[in-house]
Amino acid sequence: MTFTEEEKAYFMGQALLEAQKAADHEEVPIGAVIVKDGEIIARSYNARELHQKATHHAEICAIDLANDVVGNWRLIDCALFVTIEPCVMCSGAISLARLPQVYFGATNPKFGGAVSLYQILEDPRLNHRLHVESGILEAECAQMMQKFFKNRRKK
Repeated sequence: MTFTEEEKAYFMGQALLEAQKAADHEEVPIGAVIVKDGEIIARSYNARELHQKATHHAEICAIDLANDVVGNWRLIDCALFVTIEPCVMCSGAISLARLPQVYFGATNPKFGGAVSLYQILEDPRLNHRLHVESGILEAECAQMMQKFFKNRRKK
């Protein structure tokens, strides 16, 4: 799948809408969408506090939904758009789901598993590597996180 810059911005904008839903639930505002054949087939946001589940990161929830839509654990014809760099857990899940493309907004210097701390998604020692692209609506994605944590510190 190839995406134009406009399509990348559109899909990341949709992920940002999901991130806002997380913020509305006082969750860390990360949102994700999964695209197949140019259409969003799954969308989700961080829901750890809402569901009291440690693994309910936006990426994992979106992968679970997409698996149901396609009827397969392999998401080989799909692309993931997520507002913040996937963590180590999510990077592992992305790789296991066989997603071939990941696009994210801002890096995650404290927990990033795609480029910041580790490069799990492109590690040549693993049998599945994929295309990773960062910086899609980077300023908007980073600003949402900064605003969330600034407000949290005030409380």
